Amino acid sequence: MADTATDQPNILVIMADQLVPFLTGPYGDGVVQTPNLDRLAAHGVTFDAAYTPYPLCSPARAAFMTGDHASSFGCYDNAALFPADRPTFAHYLDVAGYRTALTGKMHFVGPDQRHGFADRLNPDIFPAGFDWLPEVDENGQFPRGGHAHDYVPPGVGVRTWTRFLTYDEETTHHAVDFIRERALAGTRGDTDPWLLVASLHNPHDPFQVTQEMWDVYADADVDIPEAEPDLPINALDRWLNEAHDTTGVDLTDPDALRALRRAYYALVSYVDRKIGAMLDAVEQTGQSSDTVVIVTADHGDMLGERRMVQKRCFYEWSVRVPLLITRPGETNPGRRCAEPVTLVDLAPTLLDLAQVPQEGRTPMHGASLVPLLDGDAWDREAVYSEYHVEKVHASGYMVRSGTLKYVYVHGHDRQLFDLAEDPGERHDLAGDPDRADDVERMHALLLDQFDPDALDTAARESVRRRAVIRDAMAATGTRWDFAGEPPAAARYVR
Repeated sequence: MADTATDQPNILVIMADQLVPFLTGPYGDGVVQTPNLDRLAAHGVTFDAAYTPYPLCSPARAAFMTGDHASSFGCYDNAALFPADRPTFAHYLDVAGYRTALTGKMHFVGPDQRHGFADRLNPDIFPAGFDWLPEVDENGQFPRGGHAHDYVPPGVGVRTWTRFLTYDEETTHHAVDFIRERALAGTRGDTDPWLLVASLHNPHDPFQVTQEMWDVYADADVDIPEAEPDLPINALDRWLNEAHDTTGVDLTDPDALRALRRAYYALVSYVDRKIGAMLDAVEQTGQSSDTVVIVTADHGDMLGERRMVQKRCFYEWSVRVPLLITRPGETNPGRRCAEPVTLVDLAPTLLDLAQVPQEGRTPMHGASLVPLLDGDAWDREAVYSEYHVEKVHASGYMVRSGTLKYVYVHGHDRQLFDLAEDPGERHDLAGDPDRADDVERMHALLLDQFDPDALDTAARESVRRRAVIRDAMAATGTRWDFAGEPPAAARYVR
């Protein structure tokens, strides 16, 4: 158990986008250079079975903020409204006396571009409206998105600079500045605890890096996926491969895969440097003894595994996320936790860390991780992930219970994997008569949380409604994008 210096510690949450845990130092990769993630793991708790509740940016982040399944409030895709009437952990911490701030991307869609953060330090990088509304499969097909072309040369490799690097530089600058300003405020008697969420764009595709970062891995033994035939595949995979146009590129070419992984390694190391800058700011301002640090990601990326790209599916490379939590005074640093958890667990965890009273909290699907951080056991039976509408013809679901992982594509396929025996998900047990009871038990767990028929219908109806509003907003020039805080003069001129 941590011996915290204060009842209400400062809290720094750093979120990366599409950060695959398997390609970081704390999760066993011996090539990638992540010294700052490594030092966090050495001083805190590393979660070895952390999952995204939704393998897509906007719904995953909405679930993270609220502690609830994204579909429970209609957040189905990257252009789905995040309702302003859903309390987030930021709202609760505002009331608890925290100074709350957000820097970086959070994919808020809708007129509310704060969702409880008192300060929003820079605009998002992506649109806040219904611009990215998915196509509904009225004719049984989707337009090919072409994402796969961002995963092979010339889509990957060296660039002088990119706007995504600029954005992460800006996000990191605001994070460091906020941390320093809070330390300065403390010298003036303003000792309120603070919550900062810093959300980086990288290592999201396109995988384009500077020459300096590319050269870090010039002589590295870059691991590439094996081109294995006859791996289990479900309907969701087939739809995604079609939409991503994976047949339009050669995802078995070792040179192309090596370039992809080399560029990804470089971006992971870049993100690690940004994390290091924030950690250094906490340490250099004397706030380490009062600050909880959490590092995670919204989801992963297939990165050529199973000849697939992007996220949206439920294989481990897509749906697993890193989760490192370091508390002041940790008495058992470097510990690992094997219990399955998801991002919906972070909202109740933050409320517990901030000493927010139980009374007044709305119920959440997530469960606080504090017992696990303290080394205690818990008896939760399963964790869940879901996916709807965008590029697929039916909803998909994942249930993880113990070592078993169940995937269901509504009206189509069931898959069952035992991750203890088969971490690479090469052997689908769903058709094994000896595992029929496991399949039925896992499906019952799924139905305890979700109504697949109702959600399939609701997601498509939501897209059709939003299409009308999208067109009206385009016709009138209406925008919901956050424009940023007042200019520097408002801060510096007295």
